[in-house]
Amino acid sequence: MTEQSTTHRVWRVGADIDTDALAPGAYMKFGIDEIARHCLQRVRPEFAANARPGDVLVAGPNFGIGSSREQAAAALVRLGIAAVVAPSFNGLYFRNAFNVGLLLLTCEQAETLQEGERIVLDPAAGRIRRATGGSAALRCDTVPGFLLEMVQAGGLLNLLKQRKTH
Repeated sequence: MTEQSTTHRVWRVGADIDTDALAPGAYMKFGIDEIARHCLQRVRPEFAANARPGDVLVAGPNFGIGSSREQAAAALVRLGIAAVVAPSFNGLYFRNAFNVGLLLLTCEQAETLQEGERIVLDPAAGRIRRATGGSAALRCDTVPGFLLEMVQAGGLLNLLKQRKTH
């Protein structure tokens, strides 16, 4: 995946966003559509109703702490979130996110991105560019090709199904 000129709108949340904020326990008995409708309601009540496909969630450190529930990443995928950008992620969340096709970018300078700002992502090169220009690109950890393949396929299961048919 190389840099594309597609711009993404930034949504900001703070540090230590846990899986219960992303997929509230009270809704876990329902399907992913219902869980997604309540994604981040404790932190950003307007988020699920107003997020649009292609938007990016920018967070502080320790994104995805808490339980290992896969729905915490799947809810963001269901809402059409293109990526989550943060200085650090919980290890289980990191694995679950790529498994369900959600791009994560580890970026020390994530918190310099502003609410509503438009950005261009280049995960293979490890950078984020502001669409308005001006400031230098933000450096991020590069995302290995096999993880980008999983994201492009819509997750690990889809990737395996594609490989099986080829």
